[in-house]
Amino acid sequence: MADPSSLPDVLRFYRDLGFTEIRAPAAVSPSKARKGRSQPAAPEPKLTEPAERIPVWNYRPGTDLFGAGETARQDPAAMLGKIQEDMGECTRCALHEGRSKIVFGSGNAKAKLVFVGEGPGADEDAQGLPFVGRAGQLLTQMINNTAAGEGISIQREDVYICNVVKCRPPGNRAPEPEEMKTCGQFLDRQLDAIRPKAICVLGGTAAKYLLDTRQGITKIRGQWQDWRGIPVMPTYHPSFLLRAYNKEGKRQAWEDLKMVLHYVYD
Repeated sequence: MADPSSLPDVLRFYRDLGFTEIRAPAAVSPSKARKGRSQPAAPEPKLTEPAERIPVWNYRPGTDLFGAGETARQDPAAMLGKIQEDMGECTRCALHEGRSKIVFGSGNAKAKLVFVGEGPGADEDAQGLPFVGRAGQLLTQMINNTAAGEGISIQREDVYICNVVKCRPPGNRAPEPEEMKTCGQFLDRQLDAIRPKAICVLGGTAAKYLLDTRQGITKIRGQWQDWRGIPVMPTYHPSFLLRAYNKEGKRQAWEDLKMVLHYVYD
């Protein structure tokens, strides 16, 4: 159930998506509730292979990169700590030259759902945390309000959020392919450490890296893809949704998020 104190925020969220009315679900009588009728399971996602592929760094999942064999793989938080330790004060590509802080990732190390963006912006660079600026605030609203509206008891802190590159590109430009290839090894290890039930990839740049595709986000959004056996839902980046004219994009992203939330948590 949504927190009543947050009802105005929820209503504003749906208004921004273009809805003019919201209907409450039909009431369930106590007698029917006692019968414990099970709800139908969410359908298994149909995975779509991208038509075109580009080569990426060949990290092998399951490799002992964490220093303690199989035991370490049972503790995602320890594994993430080891990856961050290995990264250190990274100088592997030119992006380090203009950064203030490395933005590694944040959230629940045992999350069933991981969100992946392309790279930090100015606010993220200053705080060392992903998605804390305007786009991050919208992502938080999308997660919290959509989950509440769908009767799913999760909030932002229950998922894990990270980016392909961990340093801010100059002028917030898109990361270059070589920068993503160099930094993406750490993303690969993060995802392998967490092994979520699904991944939601935000925007075309992150999708091109994670899904090895040249197809644009408008062509693949809303269609299940695959990353090493984990279902991936591509959708629009929140910064794209902040544009005032983009109501249709907001509706589409909302539908994509509903789909992935029901698959992961139903």
